Amino acid sequence: MTGPVPDDETGFDQVLAFTIPDMHARGRAVRLGPLLDEILSAHAYPPAIRNLLAEALVICALIGSLLKEGADEDSQGQLTMQVQAEGGIVDLLVCDYRSGELRGYVRHDAERLSMLGANPSLYALFGQGYLAITFDLASSGQRYQGIVPLEGDTLAACCQDYFAQSEQVPTLLRIGVRCAGDRCVAGGLLVQHLAEGEEGRMRLHVRMDHPEWEHVATLAGSTRHDELVDPALSLEALVWRLFHDEREVRVQGGVRLARGCRCSVEHYEQVLAKFPEEDRVDMRDDDGLIGIDCAFCSKQFAIAL
Repeated sequence: MTGPVPDDETGFDQVLAFTIPDMHARGRAVRLGPLLDEILSAHAYPPAIRNLLAEALVICALIGSLLKEGADEDSQGQLTMQVQAEGGIVDLLVCDYRSGELRGYVRHDAERLSMLGANPSLYALFGQGYLAITFDLASSGQRYQGIVPLEGDTLAACCQDYFAQSEQVPTLLRIGVRCAGDRCVAGGLLVQHLAEGEEGRMRLHVRMDHPEWEHVATLAGSTRHDELVDPALSLEALVWRLFHDEREVRVQGGVRLARGCRCSVEHYEQVLAKFPEEDRVDMRDDDGLIGIDCAFCSKQFAIAL
């Protein structure tokens, strides 16, 4: 990488992938715009919940883009990030990434939220809870999940703890969210150190104080909030600002991101067909239809099955 390369292809709603070979590091950068507005428009989220979901969607895009995709639609990997809590204003936050498609939803108590200030803490929103990250791997067909307590000031901090505890991968996340009226921009940076210098190899000697990681984390940690949400600053230029002194930075445009709600009559018919007939009888209304609301997009379906 010899300088900042302006490229409209990696503006809003697309992931930029990069590696720093000499430091055995990899990274992802993303900035959400129109896609974020589309997802948030499904519900009239109050500002605190809107910002929380925006942060979660950015994290989901960054981590999900690390998945290796399968050769066809039926073999795509999926990342699901879910926060569940008891006693909090938010009792469920869920978002997922599948082959460049994002979706997310937050269930919360609006009345209790209204009694808090403008910027409630993560603990005030969730109380006691946990973060679960589930990977469905396209390459092997396997699923695995890591769970960490919901501790720290931000979701990004919780995800860093997840990678340190469950994956043994030193990870740094920086997230920024800016909303004005009904328009939002959210950006993020993820950087990881692969101790063996190669993806897919067992990491036998993970060191959070490894000189390579300390160097990369210091540079990445200098990312400012305004840089992450500035549409005038391309993602390539952001990476160049951070790592221009490195001998080599390899940059590769990632997939374009799109809204990924997969609800349809056909989908729900397949889901309902798995229930015994007696259960479906109990679900039907007076007209013989089964009503379903999609929490992700607020669409309503009347299924005749």
